[in-house]
Amino acid sequence: MLPVLLAPMLRLLFASQRMEIRVPHQGLPDARRGVVFAFWHGKMATGWLLALRLFPGTVPSAVVSLSRDGQLLSDTLGRLGFKLIRGSSSKGKEEVRSGITEGLRSGGVVAVTPDGPRGPIHRFKYGTLRLASESGSPILFADIAHERPRMLKSWDRFEIPGLFGRTVVTLHLVDVPRFADEMELQRFANSLSERFAHE
Repeated sequence: MLPVLLAPMLRLLFASQRMEIRVPHQGLPDARRGVVFAFWHGKMATGWLLALRLFPGTVPSAVVSLSRDGQLLSDTLGRLGFKLIRGSSSKGKEEVRSGITEGLRSGGVVAVTPDGPRGPIHRFKYGTLRLASESGSPILFADIAHERPRMLKSWDRFEIPGLFGRTVVTLHLVDVPRFADEMELQRFANSLSERFAHE
């Protein structure tokens, strides 16, 4: 029954937030050309619903791990209207790769937590960037700042925003280049991690 309850609870929590969304000067990317929508794992309470709000009329895909917690999340996201891609960099990697590639090339939004499912916190994994580069799709990164959230003692410092609290979302459009080699990919990943980290 938990996913049945979680989905409307998340919708209620999201709707109650006094939200300011700062859009990049280029505007939002065209979802029909494929977009990777990214936010940190600890900001999931807002991030998933934000994907639905920013790209109405689409059915975003969500990358969710194969763990037991991932099963709960996938059940909840399914009820919210997401198409699910199950797996992670450590398990189900090929399924994730094919799911993301298909989602981007068919012209859609793929929502990811680039430091999930087990960290390290606020560090971009290489796989997401590699697939965005290969498909020519931009990354729209959501820097989410909750006002006085409840923070759990988890590896990702998971945040639960307060009812009717203020949330500021700053969106950053990142064009992902073609990488000549793995070292270039790693340097780009490190630069993005440092740019968006909040240690």
